[in-house]
Amino acid sequence: MTNRRKFLTTAGLGGAAVLAAPATIRAQSTIKWRMQTYSGAPLGAHVIKPQIEAFNKAANGEMEIELFYSDQLVPTNELFRALQSGTLDAVQSDDATMSSPADISDFGGYFPFSTRYSLDMPVLFERYGLNKIWKEAYDEIEGVEWLGAGAWDPLHIFTTKKAIRSLEDMRGLRVFGVPTAGRFLAKYGLIPVTVPWEDVDVALQTGELDGVAWCGFTEAYEVGWADICKYVLLNNVTGAWCGSYFANSKSWAAIPEHLQELFRMSMDQSHYYRQVWYWGGEADLRVNGGKLEKTTISTEEWDTVVADAEGFWDELASRNPRSAKVIEIFRRYKKVMEEAGIPYRYS
Repeated sequence: MTNRRKFLTTAGLGGAAVLAAPATIRAQSTIKWRMQTYSGAPLGAHVIKPQIEAFNKAANGEMEIELFYSDQLVPTNELFRALQSGTLDAVQSDDATMSSPADISDFGGYFPFSTRYSLDMPVLFERYGLNKIWKEAYDEIEGVEWLGAGAWDPLHIFTTKKAIRSLEDMRGLRVFGVPTAGRFLAKYGLIPVTVPWEDVDVALQTGELDGVAWCGFTEAYEVGWADICKYVLLNNVTGAWCGSYFANSKSWAAIPEHLQELFRMSMDQSHYYRQVWYWGGEADLRVNGGKLEKTTISTEEWDTVVADAEGFWDELASRNPRSAKVIEIFRRYKKVMEEAGIPYRYS
């Protein structure tokens, strides 16, 4: 009774307020992050904007991420350096395009014939060990945290004036694309050209570019390249682009664990959104798009490209032990999928 009377007499002096204080203590001020994606605004509206909007809402004032699109704060090929220095707090990109110094960076983006379908990518990371390899690689690099990877769309070649119906038709075509796939396709005479993402439309219209080897149907339609290009080659070099999320180490360490977990959950939400958006979009636009003439290279000739990829894999595997581990996983996974048969592989 004495304690109870004491509480009643002190309630007006703050006793009741102390009793009602919430168990969770919120930050005194909102944590602010600056994040840049590899993608331009039309594409970013799907590949990242829904995620960041959801995260900001769920963070409930504790944290806010300001999103920037391709080249808005720094050029895309300087994303890694800007992240490491703290100019950016977070980045969404593939390893190769952002000029990552990691010894596995060539596998980010489109690595020739490493996947057949978009679902292959998360399985390779979650069940075959690529998660561990990527983490090990980035743990050796100061200032950057690798947070996880996901799948995007397949790689097709879209052209403005010249249809591709044979490997010889590729010769001399200047295409905008991602680094590793560009190096591989250069074997057949394609000329990889780098321009800012926002300038691709104009470069296609002026003839500075003959096409793009950057994406699948969904992106080509979404960003307007299907309105400029006339042809699309159905033979694809890779079934899915490999993109990752990165954070500046100090920025990541400065946010509480529950916000770290919330960000990881929003990444998973983004991966799921893209799986549905791309998988449904690719099929629908192939059938109902109506803007592009579809061409193919014969199976006999395309089989030589698939065979050439084996040599490309060997070349990458010889560079360092970690790359050799990645290639070994690709080969093991490919063997399992082929032996599993339908619906995992049809041929």
